[in-house]
Amino acid sequence: MLISQLLQRKGGNVATVAPSTTISEAVAALAAHRVGALVVSADGTSVDGILSERDVVRGLAAHGPASMDLTASDLMTAEVVTCSKEATTEQLMAEMTARRFRHVPVTEDNRLIGIVSIGDVVNARVRELETEAEQLTNYITGR
Repeated sequence: MLISQLLQRKGGNVATVAPSTTISEAVAALAAHRVGALVVSADGTSVDGILSERDVVRGLAAHGPASMDLTASDLMTAEVVTCSKEATTEQLMAEMTARRFRHVPVTEDNRLIGIVSIGDVVNARVRELETEAEQLTNYITGR
């Protein structure tokens, strides 16, 4: 399945924060949007970084409670792996597993058009495999 197909089902909404957003505000945004990562973007369309729950935990470990006053740009992952809408779920799942990250912004012409999580990718892949199995069963049984 192409990521474009996954985004058609899921939608292209992406929770973003400005680089100057405090970690306290970012944590509230993570909770409000019920997501595990926020794209850090100065203009809402570029990808300047990504701030995940893991980044926040590492910040807490390094800076203690003072980390809540730091900014998203202080704790974000600046080297963000993105994908295009032409990528496949199979390719993306392999890369996410190998490189151990859970969220990938989807871009087109360097503009943010969506985000996918490992859960999104795995669910899409499971649906694909279920469909293939059903088709093979129908073929074998002559349905």
